[in-house]
Amino acid sequence: MAYDSTATKERILAAATSEFAAYGIAGARVDRIAAQAQANKRAIYDYFGDKDKLFAAVLERLMTDLAQAVPPGDDDLSAYAERLFDHHRAHPEALRMLMWEALELGDQPVPGEEPRTRHYEDKVRAMQAEDGDDSRTRLFLALGLVGWSLALPQVRRMILGADHGLDEMRADVVRAVRALPGGGENPEG
Repeated sequence: MAYDSTATKERILAAATSEFAAYGIAGARVDRIAAQAQANKRAIYDYFGDKDKLFAAVLERLMTDLAQAVPPGDDDLSAYAERLFDHHRAHPEALRMLMWEALELGDQPVPGEEPRTRHYEDKVRAMQAEDGDDSRTRLFLALGLVGWSLALPQVRRMILGADHGLDEMRADVVRAVRALPGGGENPEG
């Protein structure tokens, strides 16, 4: 059977996604990625470069998938937050990777920052017709409501109780986003 470099790259990206989501950049091990991907370490370095570049490739793919699954659109921010919540709930590795990126890179430039910034700018532009100058702040706060709600299940449980599930949290996030200043919508509606 002929060697399939595309399939090998896909296996490496899948294995690296699991590894980085679980351990971050510093804790991830190329040996474990290679074993899980059924590839050798040399293939990883040949295709992606060092571990930091592999992390960047994984994050770029996850953010591209996210942007395609939850496009900025011209709908209201609460509908966007609802779709984003659903995506992160179904794909927790994307949010985990963003948290690792923040923990390990802090306020430094991040992989794929320019296209990711353009994605957010697209959403801000779509919102500006209805929100004016509050669009950036509302988007940032909406992202925070979605991310915090899913990223810290222990805090959610301690504050809201063990019986407050993700379906209730999803509805809470949508209501909270509608209630943000400049929302132009009835928070009770």
